[in-house]
Amino acid sequence: MPEKTEVLKNKLSELQNEYSKTKYNKATDKHLGILRAKIAQVKRDMVEASKKAHGQGFFVKKSGDATIALIGFPNAGKSSLINLLANTRSKIADYAFTTLTVVPGTMVYRGAHIQIFDLPGLLLGAHSGKGGGNEVIAAAKSADLMVFVVSVEDVKALDVLMSELFYFDIKINKKAPNVQILETKRNIGIKIEMNKSKIPQNAIETILHSFGIYNAEVRIWDDVSEDEIISLMANRSKYVKAIVALNKVDLAEDHSYIADQIKKKYSIEVVPISITRSLNIESLKESMYNNLNLMRVYLKPELKNEDATPMTLPKNSTVKEVARRLHTKLVNELKCAYVSGSSARFSNQRVGVEHILKDGDTITFIK
Repeated sequence: MPEKTEVLKNKLSELQNEYSKTKYNKATDKHLGILRAKIAQVKRDMVEASKKAHGQGFFVKKSGDATIALIGFPNAGKSSLINLLANTRSKIADYAFTTLTVVPGTMVYRGAHIQIFDLPGLLLGAHSGKGGGNEVIAAAKSADLMVFVVSVEDVKALDVLMSELFYFDIKINKKAPNVQILETKRNIGIKIEMNKSKIPQNAIETILHSFGIYNAEVRIWDDVSEDEIISLMANRSKYVKAIVALNKVDLAEDHSYIADQIKKKYSIEVVPISITRSLNIESLKESMYNNLNLMRVYLKPELKNEDATPMTLPKNSTVKEVARRLHTKLVNELKCAYVSGSSARFSNQRVGVEHILKDGDTITFIK
């Protein structure tokens, strides 16, 4: 397996070298598109080869209403933070690699049960398997939110973390482009039915051909780049929300300036905290909850229950999705529902199963 990885590294180097030496003009545009597609494929093959060499990843059993992964360098304070957030007993020490596996905990906030993973620290070169990087990333990708734990004393660590995630084609705080590519056996060529990007048809055809697709219906609803199309075709892109927990702010008078610089550079929310002094931990909890885009709805059976416990779901969930969360049998028997709250025009409005709910709504199901 190491031999295969070395072959792929050499191939990637050759392609990148050819790409950097090729000057852009109309005559080379098609060739550059093919090179980008080949580079994307080799990167994907390198990640897969590294996974096989270093293992498939940690076994992580997800539970609760949402999942958060703590990402950072070894000894960044992740274990101490999860102990504060979730009342766990993750091992902490003054040396690196204290956490050697995934340590899960549960934070209860506003009625939501939020699972938090304390992951082993990432290192420079994690994408090549260094320090179990592939396993850590595989676990992190399953989370609904990443929290970068970074010290004010080592802000450059965030640059390394972002670089490693970029190599795995993890897009931080970016919306997945609305693109649909339907391959068909019919001999229709590449049929562009919708294209709101600035990518010309011949460039789209070149990209698809490089992936062995010669007959497909293409619909592009967003202004995407060629590289985004290539990443989608290579099936490598993962879009994840993230925030930064800027630790040890009690040791730096200019921590507000440092936070502003991080916000500007990465367009990411930064929450200044001090784990040792339990400073601003409640603000971090609130930020985590808000970035998970959750909402609470209340179930109100025919016998009115004023002490009902809220159910936590993703924002914009429908009546049907609430019913499915309760029991699949209820979905099949559901006729409609009465809803009171922000999503209703009036109290106890009768709505269909596809009605989109809002935070604080109360529902009565009608079979």
